[in-house]
Parts: sequence; C-alpha cells; structure tokens
Amino acid sequence: MLNKLNYVIMVKDSLVPEVVILRLPLYIRALSQMSQEGQAVISSKSLGSRLQITPAQIRKDLSYFGRFGKQGRGYKVDSLIEELTNILGLNRQWNSCIIGVGRLGKAIINYPGFVPEGFKIISAFDNDPSKIGQTVNEIQILPIDQIKSSVEKNDIKIAILAVPAAIAQNVITDLIDTNIKAILNYAPIAPKVPTTLILRNIDPVLSLQSMTYYLD
Repeated sequence: MLNKLNYVIMVKDSLVPEVVILRLPLYIRALSQMSQEGQAVISSKSLGSRLQITPAQIRKDLSYFGRFGKQGRGYKVDSLIEELTNILGLNRQWNSCIIGVGRLGKAIINYPGFVPEGFKIISAFDNDPSKIGQTVNEIQILPIDQIKSSVEKNDIKIAILAVPAAIAQNVITDLIDTNIKAILNYAPIAPKVPTTLILRNIDPVLSLQSMTYYLD
C-alpha cells in the first residue's frame, strides 16, 4: 500500500506525532548554541523564547519520551542534548548515497555540514556515461545499476535524490528493493513510497511561491 508521509511514526514503544519529531532537531540545535554560550541549565520558557515555541508545547513534546529535568529547576543542557541525540539516533554515523550528480548533486557532496552531524555520503550515482568514473570530493561516481550492491556493501540507509522530476519516481521505485530506509528528495515531485520508507521532500520553489502571497 502506498501513501504520503505518515501523520505518526513508531518510535520505540509509543506513537509520536510527526510534527514532534520534526521539532526535536530544532531543540538540539538551540540547546547546542546555549551550551556553547555557557548555559548549563535552561527552562522550557527560555528555550521556547529562542525558538518561538510555547513552553507548554516543549514540555508536551519531551513528555513523549519520558521525564526530563525537574519542576522548578529546568533542564540540564548537556544532558538534554545527549538524550535527544540518542532518541533521534544521532549518536552514530549514518552512511548515505546521492543519486544524480549534476550541479545540485555536486553541491550536496561538497557541503561540509553533513559529517559533523553524523551523515557521511559514501557513494554517488548517475546515469550519464560522461560522468561515470569521475570523482567529486573523493567520491567516485558509479552507474545507477550499481546502487543495490553498493548500498548493501556499505550499509547505506539514506539516499539523497537530486535527479530530474521525470525519472525521480522510477529511481525511488528501484530503491524500494534495496536496504535504503529513508529518502531525502530534491526532485520537484511528490513521489509515492511504501509506508516502510521515510520520505522528506525539499522544494525551495514551493517555499518561495508560498511566500509571495504575503508580498505586494
């Protein structure tokens, strides 16, 4: 059965709303900044003020995963960072691959922000014969028909898709038969995926189009 992003996802033994999961990385980023600023303990009010989220919402979000902090004392910043990092599985390295090595694909490969956060691009694939064998940031571009073997060999769980919209669904359909568990999709389509696959779509054009409503 095919569908879009599930409203809820299973995390350990409880159902957690998707919107809560999406906020957890924001909490980690803000807490990391606070830690760098020398703050050892924070309240839900101070964290909410930085993120423009109500303290009640923050407390509710965290309650899905257990008890954090003490009433009237707040949260220990470094401890909360560690707990949230563990919840999101960011305490390990996630091997990733990129499919489509055009201008966008090359920019993604060269982006230095992935590795420090635990994401390493191991392999790159393209169907353009002129690109096969080339190297981008020490990663050799392989033909698309080698995706399955490379994914299995390198324990790759995440695929980043930077291909034209016309072939994106076909590529995703092929990925279903591999060990890929999550796809970050830059192609301007809303692909169909099985419920067993996590999908995130990134389309800056849609974001820009929604902003112009508010402009003169």
